[in-house]
Amino acid sequence: MRGRAALLAQVRTFFTGRGYLEVETPVLGRSGAADAQLAQFALSDPVYGSLYLQTSPEYTMKRLLASGSGSIFQITKAFRQGEVGRFHNPEFTLVEWYGVGYDHRRLIEEACTLIGRLIPSLEPGARLVSFRQAFRDLLGIDPIEDPMDLLQECAHTRLPSTRGLVLDDRDALLDLLMSHAVAPFFPSHGLTVITDYPASQAALARINPQGLADRFEIYCGALELANGFHEETRRDEYAARFAAEARKRRARGLPAIAQNEHLLAALALGDLPDCAGCALGFDRVLMLATDAAHINEVLAFPTEHT
Repeated sequence: MRGRAALLAQVRTFFTGRGYLEVETPVLGRSGAADAQLAQFALSDPVYGSLYLQTSPEYTMKRLLASGSGSIFQITKAFRQGEVGRFHNPEFTLVEWYGVGYDHRRLIEEACTLIGRLIPSLEPGARLVSFRQAFRDLLGIDPIEDPMDLLQECAHTRLPSTRGLVLDDRDALLDLLMSHAVAPFFPSHGLTVITDYPASQAALARINPQGLADRFEIYCGALELANGFHEETRRDEYAARFAAEARKRRARGLPAIAQNEHLLAALALGDLPDCAGCALGFDRVLMLATDAAHINEVLAFPTEHT
C-alpha cells in the first residue's frame, strides 16, 4: 500500500509538472467499448437500461479533448471480464493521458521516461522495433505480407499446442504469435517499444502514409505495460471503425454494443484536436517496482478476496 501511494504521487507530480490537467470520468457508462477483443461487464438498471463498467476512460476523455480541455491525464479503475492470472485482475488501475499537439513518437518518449522513473532498476533507454521487424527477427516471417498458410505453419511449429486448432483469424493469430513466440524474447531488464502495427490492428490510431497504424505497445520482457496511438481525429472514421467492430462482434456471436453516440456527437462539432494518447497498466508497473511475482501482491483486495 505504501509503495502504491508513493508511485501514484510520482505519477501526479510527473504530469502536473508537464502541464497536464488531472480529470475524472465515470467508470459506469451507457455504452461499452467498441473493440470486439474486449470482454466487458454488462449491467442492467431499471432507469438507464444496459450499463457497462468501462474497459478504459478513452471515450469520455476524448469528449473532454473535443471540448477544449487541452492535455489531460487520469488515474482510474478499469474493468475487463474474465481476465484472471498472474498479471490480470478483472478490476485494475490505469493511468491514461492525452498530449495535445503530440504524435506517437513524442508520447513514446514521454511514456518511457515516466516508466523509467517509476521503475529505477530498469536499464536506461528503450529499444524501438517495428511490428514487422520483430516478427522477421524472431520468427523469420513477415506479418504484413505473408499469406495465412505461412503464419499458420509458423504457429504450429513454434507453438505445438496449436496443432489441430483452427487459426483462421489473421489478427488473432498475430496476437497469439506476439504473446507466445515474439514477446518472450524481449530483453527482461529494459523496455521494448513495438511500433507501426498492421492497419487491421489500428483500433482508433491513425493510418500513416505507409498504410500502417501509428500505434505502439511498450513491453518489459514479455510483459506489456502500455499501449498508445497517434489518435485518429475524424468523426467519420470513428463511425466507420465502430461499425467494423460491430460486424466483428456479430461474426463472433458476441453481444451487440451500441456505438458511443455521445463521442460521435462531440466529434460532429469538430474533429478531435491533433493528439496522442497512452494507457499504462499501473498495477503491472507496481509489480516490477516492488519485485512482486503476482498481481495479487500489489492489490489490497484482489477480486477473489472481495
